[in-house]
Amino acid sequence: MTFCLGITVSDGLVGIADTRIMSGNELTTAPKVSCYSFENGYGAFFMMTSGLRSVRDKVMTYLDEAISMADEPYDRMYKAANAVSEQIRKVAGEDREYLERSGLNFNIHVLIGGQLKNDAEHQLYLIYPEGNWVIITHGTPFHIIGESGYGKPVLDRTLKFTDNIGFALKVGCLAFDSTRISASDVDFPVDVVLYYKDSNQLVEHRFEKSDLAEISTWWQEKLRSLVHELPSEWIDNIAAKLTKVQKSQILQAKNQGRVI
Repeated sequence: MTFCLGITVSDGLVGIADTRIMSGNELTTAPKVSCYSFENGYGAFFMMTSGLRSVRDKVMTYLDEAISMADEPYDRMYKAANAVSEQIRKVAGEDREYLERSGLNFNIHVLIGGQLKNDAEHQLYLIYPEGNWVIITHGTPFHIIGESGYGKPVLDRTLKFTDNIGFALKVGCLAFDSTRISASDVDFPVDVVLYYKDSNQLVEHRFEKSDLAEISTWWQEKLRSLVHELPSEWIDNIAAKLTKVQKSQILQAKNQGRVI
């Protein structure tokens, strides 16, 4: 499985991806993020993928060739998304039939985000295995591909489009940590990509487990502490009802000559 998280906030984009690759009983590590930066103010974008690694590698190889052969870089993010979609459909035409014969689904999901020369603002897209795409909007400013069930609640409760990149990175790392704790097939190292609005540059960094151990422990201790601090009147009311039931049972048993 995979954990790839894309976040769009008012001042930029955050991408977070684990690096664990599973093939049968074998575990390996490989990046799931690819970054593209262009000269002369053409901007930059990043891509993260989930699904079959063989499909991903073939799509990326074809995309790299298409970019190198183009007369000039893409000037809008939707054009970059369309280029990825074109390569996905090309690979599907070549490999889908053979994968399905072997009992495998043609599976690739892509998050692509950035800002190119003629984009008024940064954009984040989700591309499906069929090659169609949607834009990640301000209402729900994030999307997870891969293992989404454990990290999504953290983001749903905390993240807003008006938050800054620093806050988005914090909650994104907490979402990754929640997933890592609960899903055995998601783990460190974790790759982070940041894009600041209108900067035309990507910032990349890889975190090892030891790098984030302190915040993981802090987060766990804070959660336990906050549970203790939750108002408890509603629990006391339940306990009081249970006590009344127990007293009634004891009284009934005594009247019937039974001992409890």
